[in-house]
Amino acid sequence: MAKLSMEFSFFQTIFFLFCRVVFRQSKNHKSLHRNVSNIHANEGKYHKYPSFVHRSNLSNQTLVFSVEEALLKSSSLFPYFMLVAFEAGGLLRAFILFVLYPILCLVSEEMGLKIMVLVCFFGIKKKSFRVGSAVLPKFFLEDVGLEPFEMLKKGGKKVAVSKIPQVMIESFLKDYLEIDFVVGRELKEFCGYFLGVMEEKKRSKAALDEIIGSESMGFDVIGISGLEKSLDYHFFSHCKEIYQVRKADKRNWRHVPRQEYSKPLIFHDGRLALRPTLVASLTMFVWFPFGLALSILRAVVGLMLPYKISIPLLAYSGLHLFLSTPESSLHPLSLPNSKKHNPKGRLYVCNHRTLLDPVYLSFALQKDLTVVTYSLSRISELLAPIKTVRLARDRDQDGKMMEKMLNLGDLVVCPEGTTCREPYLLRFSPLFSEMSDDIVPVAMDSNVSLFYGTTASGLKCLDPLFFLMNPRPIYTVRILDGVSGWYTCHDGQRSRFKVANQVQNEIGKALGFECTKLTRRDKYLIMAGNEGIISQT
Repeated sequence: MAKLSMEFSFFQTIFFLFCRVVFRQSKNHKSLHRNVSNIHANEGKYHKYPSFVHRSNLSNQTLVFSVEEALLKSSSLFPYFMLVAFEAGGLLRAFILFVLYPILCLVSEEMGLKIMVLVCFFGIKKKSFRVGSAVLPKFFLEDVGLEPFEMLKKGGKKVAVSKIPQVMIESFLKDYLEIDFVVGRELKEFCGYFLGVMEEKKRSKAALDEIIGSESMGFDVIGISGLEKSLDYHFFSHCKEIYQVRKADKRNWRHVPRQEYSKPLIFHDGRLALRPTLVASLTMFVWFPFGLALSILRAVVGLMLPYKISIPLLAYSGLHLFLSTPESSLHPLSLPNSKKHNPKGRLYVCNHRTLLDPVYLSFALQKDLTVVTYSLSRISELLAPIKTVRLARDRDQDGKMMEKMLNLGDLVVCPEGTTCREPYLLRFSPLFSEMSDDIVPVAMDSNVSLFYGTTASGLKCLDPLFFLMNPRPIYTVRILDGVSGWYTCHDGQRSRFKVANQVQNEIGKALGFECTKLTRRDKYLIMAGNEGIISQT
C-alpha cells in the first residue's frame, strides 16, 4: 500500500506540472496573439525612410528624430567622447578611454555608454565645461547627413532625442541646426562637479511628454528613427508616423557643405585637428612622444641657428613654408610727397592664424623683424625668436609705441588681435593705417593634421609647441602689393577705417576668406566665456 501511495503521489505531481505547463503555453499563445494583432494594427505607422524624402507638406508638422539614428552618418559615438576626454580631462583620461575600447565592444550599448560617460565626465567642473559649445559642434556638423538636414529644414517644430548627455549636443543642435527642443540625458552633479553618472531615462521621457503635449497643438507628430530593434518606443509613442532609417540609407547620405550651415562656423576651440576614431586615436597616442621630442628639436633649431642653416634643417624635419612675393612688393612704394616724411621701416600687416605668423614671415624674408602683440604670455615672449613689443590697448599710447618701433626698423602687426582657424577674417583694428605709408599686406595660412596651434581656453604658451608637434605642418605666406596709409589718412583723402577695410579685403581676396566684423572680444566670449585678457605671469 505504501508503494502504491508513493506511485500515485508521483503521477499526481507529474499531472499538476503538465497542467501548469499547458496553462502557461496557452497564456503565452494568447499574449503572442495580442502582440501580433498590435503589429498588424501598427503596420501603417512604420515606413521606410526613402519615402519620407519625397514629402513636402511638413511645415505644420512636429518632427521628433533620433540624433544618432536619423541625423549623424556615423554610428559610433566613441570619437565624441574621446574629444570630451582629451579636451576637458587631458591626455591621461583620453588614454584610459582608449584602453577601455575592447570592453566597450563586449558590453551592451547602454553599459558602454555609461562607461564612457563615467570616464569622460567624472570630476569635471560643470561651470568650466565648454567642450559642448566650443569643440564638438565642428565635428558634429562634419558628420551630419545632407538629406536629413534638408528635410528637417522643411519641418515646423523640431524635437531632437538623444541617448548621450545633453551638455554634449544642445549647443550644436540649437545654434547650428536651429532645433527647437533637445531631449538628452542629464548628468548628476555634486558641489558643481559632474559625477559621471546619467539620470534615469524616465526624466528624459517625462520632458519629451511635456514638450509634445505643449507644442503639438493638434498637429501630427512624425518620428524619424532607426529600425525597431533600436527604437525607443516610449520616445516615439506620440508619433502618428515613424520613418525608419537603415544603415544602407546612411551610406548614401552626403556631407553638408559649409555654406549650407544655418549658422557659419567661425570659431571653435580644442587641440585635436583630427576626428579621433579608434585608428586616429591610436595614431595620435603613438605619435605623441615622438612629436613632443620633434617639436622641442625644431624650436631649438629655430632659436639657436642662423637662417641659412636653420631653414634647410627645419625643412628636412617636415616643416613646409611656401612664399609668394610679387615684384612690386619688394621695392619701396612710390607715393606722392612721400619724401617729405621721415623714412621709416616697412609695416607688414598680417592676418592671424597662429602665434607663429610673425616668425614664419621673418624666416620667409630671412630678416629680423619686430612684432607688436595685444596679449601674449610672458613665457611666449621669452621664447620668441624675434623681438616682441606689448601694446597697452590704449590708442594714443599704442600709436606712439608703434611709431617708435617703425623708426627703428620693419614692424609686423596682426590687427585682428586674435587667431581664427576657419576661412574668415575678423575686423581689422585701424590703428596701423595711421602709422606708415609703406604698408604691405601679408596673407597667411596654415594647415595641420593632428594638433591645432591655437586655443582660447587652454594654455596659450603651449600653442607653438602643439603646432610644431604636427608631422608636416604647412605655412603659406603671400606678400601682396603695398597699400598707402599714413599720407592718405592725414591728407583727408580716406579714413583710417577705409584703409583697414581695404587691407582686410585684399588679404581675404588672396586667401579666399570671408571678411567679418567680429572682434577678439566676440571670439573669447563665445569660446571661453571671458574677454581674452591673458595674464602676464
